[in-house]
This record gives sequence, C-alpha cells and structure tokens, in this order.
Amino acid sequence: MRSNHPLAVAALLAAIFSVPTVFPSVVLAAEEAVVQPKANWYPKLVQADFVAKHAILPKPEGVQIIDSRPAARKYDPGHIPTAMNLPDTQFDKLVDQLPKDKNTLLIFYCDGPECMLSHNSAFRAEKLGYTNIQVYAEGYPDWLKNGHIGAVSVPFIKKLMDEKAPMTLIDSRPKERKFDKGHIPGAINIPDLQFDKMVDRLPANKASQLYFYCEGLSCKLSSDSATKAVKLGYTSVKVVPDGYPAWEKLYGPGPTAESAAKPAPPAIQAGKESGTISVPSFEKMYKEAPTSVHLIDVRDPAEVATGTFKGAVNFPVNSLEKRIDELPSDKPIIFFCGAGGRSGEAHDMAKLYKPALKTYFLDADIKWNKDGSYSIVEKK
Repeated sequence: MRSNHPLAVAALLAAIFSVPTVFPSVVLAAEEAVVQPKANWYPKLVQADFVAKHAILPKPEGVQIIDSRPAARKYDPGHIPTAMNLPDTQFDKLVDQLPKDKNTLLIFYCDGPECMLSHNSAFRAEKLGYTNIQVYAEGYPDWLKNGHIGAVSVPFIKKLMDEKAPMTLIDSRPKERKFDKGHIPGAINIPDLQFDKMVDRLPANKASQLYFYCEGLSCKLSSDSATKAVKLGYTSVKVVPDGYPAWEKLYGPGPTAESAAKPAPPAIQAGKESGTISVPSFEKMYKEAPTSVHLIDVRDPAEVATGTFKGAVNFPVNSLEKRIDELPSDKPIIFFCGAGGRSGEAHDMAKLYKPALKTYFLDADIKWNKDGSYSIVEKK
C-alpha cells in the first residue's frame, strides 16, 4: 500500500490540473466586474478599454458612441471623442440621428454609475430594433479617470471665445493646403508633422488649456498632436473632433492667410447726431478701405448722374421701403445724400424695418465735381 501512495498523489494532481477553464474564467469575471450591475440597468455592459478601441480618429465605420447627457451643460464642455450627442430627454425628437443600419454597434454612456440616462436610451434603441447595443455604465468620469483625452464641441469653443476665456487653440493641419485657406479665428498653426520642431509655440505653463482640431471626424492629426502634448506634460488637453468643417458650417468661413495679411479697416467713428458717421471717419474709410462698407446714395437718379462716390449704389429714398429687403447685410451701410435729410430718413427706415442691419448716415453738405472730386462739410 505504501508503495502505491506516490502514484495516487500523482493521479490526484493530474486530475486537478486537467481542468483548464476554472481559474481563467474566475479571473476574467473579477476583472470585468468593476461596477456591480444595478436594478433597471441595461444588461450588456462594457468598460473603458472596449470604448477606447472605437473612440478613435478617423471615426470607425459600423459603430456609434452616444452621449446621453444634456448638450450645453455636459456634452459641449467634455465628452468621449467621436461621440454624438443624443440627450435621453430628447431621444424621441432626435431619434432620426441614429444610424440607419440597425446592426450598427451603439455604445451609450452618461455621467457614471448613478446616471440612468444611457440605460434608458439603450432600452429605447432596442425597442427600435437595434441589435448590437452596449452601455458604458461608468461613463465620462471614468473615461478621464483612465487617462483618456476628452473632447469638446465647436459651440463650446465659440463660447470660450465670446467669454474671452484663456485658452490656446491649435490647428494641426498643414499650413498652406489647409490653415492658410481658412481656420478657426484665434487658432495657431502647429502641423502635426512638424509638431516636434514647432513645440516652442505652445505656452510654457503646462497647466494651460490646450484644444487641438483638424479636418473633422475623418482626420487624426489633432488627436495625434494632443497625445504628444500630454506626453510633454501638459495636463489640460482636449480635442475638438468636429474641427474646422463644423466651425465653417455653424459660423461661416474663418480667416485666411490673405485676409490676415490685409490691415483691418478703420473703425467707424460716430458723429454728433445719433446714427451718423463723422466726416473725418468717413473720409478715412473712403480713402483707405472703401470696400469695407456699402455706400448707398438715396438721391434721385437724375441727381446721382451728376456725380456720386465711387462704388455707391442708388436706392432713392422714395422707393426704399419697397426695396428694403434688397439692402445688403454682410457689411455696414452708409446712407448719404446732398444735405443729410434724406440719408437720415433712410437710416431711420432701415432701423424700423430691418433693425439687424448695421447702418449709418452722413449728416453733411456734399457736392461732387465732374472729375470725381468732392467737397464735404459736416453739419454743425
């Protein structure tokens, strides 16, 4: 009996170690159970690492990350890159923004384990027939806690500008092909391919707010540069994934290299009477930047034929009310006549019917000569 004992022990050990799935499955379960599911949660849950595989630029096909939080208070100042905003409270109104393909992977998230918005939206999407839905229950706070870079919206950048908040906005696109042809106002250009050579353009203070953008969700230059900035020790780095295309769509084209090279037009100085432009201010503008405003002569055509300011357009004051919608809105308007009466009337009419227009008038005695010269005397 004693001689068989080693064989029995060996057989027992072999039996134990012949079961390969017990310990790995226990370890995996422990790793996944970071947050215990709660009542009313959506049952299919994922963690930050899973989300990170899809929150990349260029934005992957077949997947949509969805932020279920309110836009202005939560999504705009910070969200997971490539995520769209579909607030749960507006789900039914905005449901058409979801991908048309019901097999698309949808990853919902909100503001952490206590937030039910993402779970509510996931159940709603399931009822609509979507077949591949996951919820990142730990949400955006956990995303940042895991060291991932956050994103902000273009409206948030505009808000910071309007508030004159301290920030450094960096355009990561090539200079001549992209930046010089139009960029977000106030941005500096550090092309990602030249980042190491131009890193001295970043602020010295590593706590400075840095916002990187490029050419939208198809462009990874901004995220690459943001990662490089984090490695340099900058502690407040975010990306603007929608980039310049979204800025142009929402707020119009930004400055170009050509426009930046041109000096700003002289500021319009008001005259003595409300709504007027002073004669010295008008003459400076007319000499240095006549195309920066619209000059509108409100005299009768016969009077205009005897002489007027170069580039002026004729809108007789008697027909102005009927033609009020023809007035241009892209630049300030300066109404003028020969003595200031009709031009003042035109200004008042524009303010009454088209208050959004920026209008001024010349309250002055003006005479034009055949050679194009003129004399102008401001009313006292």
